[in-house]
Amino acid sequence: MDQKVLVLNGDYTAITLCSVQKAFVLLFLDKAEMVAKSEHGVLRTISHAYPKPSIIRLQRYVRVPYKGIALSRHNIFKRDHFECQYCGSTKNLTLDHVVPRSRGGESSWTNLLTACARCNHAKGHHTPNEAGLTIRQPPKKPTLAGFLKLSAGTIDQNWHAYLN
Repeated sequence: MDQKVLVLNGDYTAITLCSVQKAFVLLFLDKAEMVAKSEHGVLRTISHAYPKPSIIRLQRYVRVPYKGIALSRHNIFKRDHFECQYCGSTKNLTLDHVVPRSRGGESSWTNLLTACARCNHAKGHHTPNEAGLTIRQPPKKPTLAGFLKLSAGTIDQNWHAYLN
C-alpha cells in the first residue's frame, strides 16, 4: 500500500500526491471523487471490496498558493536523479555551485547541482569550463508537474494526461 495517488483540484489541475489510505478517506467522506482506478488490486473490508484509486479530484476548488518547489539539498539530489552531473557517479554526493560562491555565485536552482566529492574537489573555486568539466544536464528550476513525477517513483499511465 505504498502506492501514491494523484490529487487533482476542482479544476482538474494536479496539486499533490497522497497515500492510498488518505485518498480512500477523502473518497469515503465525499470530499473527493475517483477519476481513475488503479489496476493494482482493491481495498478490502470485512464485507466489501473497493477499487483502489489512482487519481482523485477534490469536490471543491481549493486555493493553493504556489510558492514553488523548496530549494533543499534533497530536492536538488532528486532533480539530478542522485547522480553526479559531471561524471555520473552515485557515491559521496555533495552540492556544487556552478559559479562558485567566492565569485558571487548564489544558492539557486540554476546555480546548484549534484556532484560527487571527487569532481567537486577537482573543480574547486573554478567554473566547470575552467576546470575542464562538462555538465551533463544544465541545472534548472523544476516544475510542479515534473517534480510530482520524480516524487512518485512509479507513474501510473493514467497520470500522464494531468502531468503534461
